Amino acid sequence: MPDPISWASAWPYLLASLIGGYLLGSIPFGLLITRIAGLGDIRAIGSGNIGTTNVLRTGKKSLAAATLLGDMLKGTVAVLLAWSFAGVDGALIAGLGAFLGHIFPIWLKFKDGKGVATYIGILLGLSWPGALIFCAIWLYVAVFTRFSSFSALTASLACPFILAALGQWQYAELFALLTLLIWAKHHANIKRLIKGTEARIGTK
Repeated sequence: MPDPISWASAWPYLLASLIGGYLLGSIPFGLLITRIAGLGDIRAIGSGNIGTTNVLRTGKKSLAAATLLGDMLKGTVAVLLAWSFAGVDGALIAGLGAFLGHIFPIWLKFKDGKGVATYIGILLGLSWPGALIFCAIWLYVAVFTRFSSFSALTASLACPFILAALGQWQYAELFALLTLLIWAKHHANIKRLIKGTEARIGTK
């Protein structure tokens, strides 16, 4: 493992972490899973997104669950693999790479992906207590509002503060950046929430 203080020796490992994380994050599980299941292009229905919420609009809960798991695990795997050869700095950079890969996937011309599932997967790889608290907040808000987007926005906004409260300042800094990106990617959802036209969970 490279000396974390010596950037001259560490940068190849960190670059590999970023590239590897990005490529893993770019895997479009929602699109692949629905095509394999014979449902065609998931981008042609609902929001046009390839994430879990839109896959759920097909009525196939098992496919939505598989999409959620795949999009989460690519973030977790990216973090853990990078940590094994590049330490915590590599893990953080791989997490950033995986998130960027999901929201700007090379295979889909850098379009699509809101990032929530991969956000959770990265969080799980770095701080499982933080991931549990995030999911608890998401679930609580979702139960009472039935808005997936609002639940994600609320939980992601709380996440950096949760990590800071746990004393995980490096992680809090990374997730502050990822939260900004999540909010930016949800700009259309935010407008619909304000207008009262946002689709609720379970609606097609």
